[in-house]
Amino acid sequence: MPFNQDDTRFYRQDVDSRGQTMSVDERRELLERYLPRPSELRSSSAREQVRDQKRKQRRSRRLRPYLKQRLHLAIYLIIQLLFGIFIRVRQIVSALFQKFIAVRHYHHRTPAYIQKDLKGLSRLPEHLSVILRYDARSDDGLETLLDDVAELAAWSTAAGIPLLSVYEKTGVLKQYMSAVQEIVQQKLVLYFGAPPSTPVLQVFAPNYPSLSPLPSPQINGTTNTNLNLSLLLLSESDGRETLVDLTRTLTEMAQAQKLRPKDITVDLIDTEISASTSVPAPSNNAQRTNGHKKTNGVKHDDTYLPSEPDLLIVFAPVIKLDGYPPWQIRLTEIFCVGDSGGDVSGRSRTRVEYQGFLRALWNYAGAEFRFGS
Repeated sequence: MPFNQDDTRFYRQDVDSRGQTMSVDERRELLERYLPRPSELRSSSAREQVRDQKRKQRRSRRLRPYLKQRLHLAIYLIIQLLFGIFIRVRQIVSALFQKFIAVRHYHHRTPAYIQKDLKGLSRLPEHLSVILRYDARSDDGLETLLDDVAELAAWSTAAGIPLLSVYEKTGVLKQYMSAVQEIVQQKLVLYFGAPPSTPVLQVFAPNYPSLSPLPSPQINGTTNTNLNLSLLLLSESDGRETLVDLTRTLTEMAQAQKLRPKDITVDLIDTEISASTSVPAPSNNAQRTNGHKKTNGVKHDDTYLPSEPDLLIVFAPVIKLDGYPPWQIRLTEIFCVGDSGGDVSGRSRTRVEYQGFLRALWNYAGAEFRFGS
């Protein structure tokens, strides 16, 4: 505590209250009244140390999370960098490989070249299915889609595949079935020549009337019936909506006592669902194997082509089925063409190219099928 006025005057004048000179002990006694005790000094020093420790701890608590955050950020950036390098290298290698295949194996719109590229394969699919995308934002989106369908139809016919199903989510192909038939027919003429060399084409779509082959001129009263192609157009409405309609129909029949609940079996549902996409086999094509082994592990009526695809080609960067009927691909081999453009979101559109079609058939021929017991 501070000195009072009297003690200050006595201390400075070195005299006590009686006017006598203070001794050393008296001066010490005067000062000791105002000095803190040693115990208080020790407690004060301890409090200072505690405050210093708390201050250091607070500083450490602020610094450690910051350093930890920076370390995590650095690790994340390193991983991103390495992953980006890996993706780019993989895209470059894939693009070079696809370019090599495209240059070395080109069809030149000649069926003989396509058959040569597929020569020696142990099997080919009887039912090939593809997933295409319609770019409604593009001015030539519909034209491009129709041309892709026509190219795939020509390649499939040259490969000896009797049934090609094309899935497009919005169903725009069904709305232009006549245009699809006409454009595909023109493409077949371009590949195989004018009638009677042109293959016979039939176009089908669930819940739509089928389109008969276009009339073509005959030579000596005959046409080429050695090559046939059945084209099946599918959309999202053939998936979930078909199952909903079937469920509603079976429920109504059961409520009307036209069908017993125990009669509703897996086989019945499978038969009804398969019937919605069944395509009749041409008379000369019912037992056709094209010199290759049968590939589907499920028995089917010889008067119909297999409703379940043997091979599904996804023309997209990643496998995205877009609502494809799931019960039709239980035993289907799925091949994704991929994209070297770098988009892995699945939203971009992959071009339909012959090398992708060829790689899918090569991969299918070497695939191992296990149907279970």
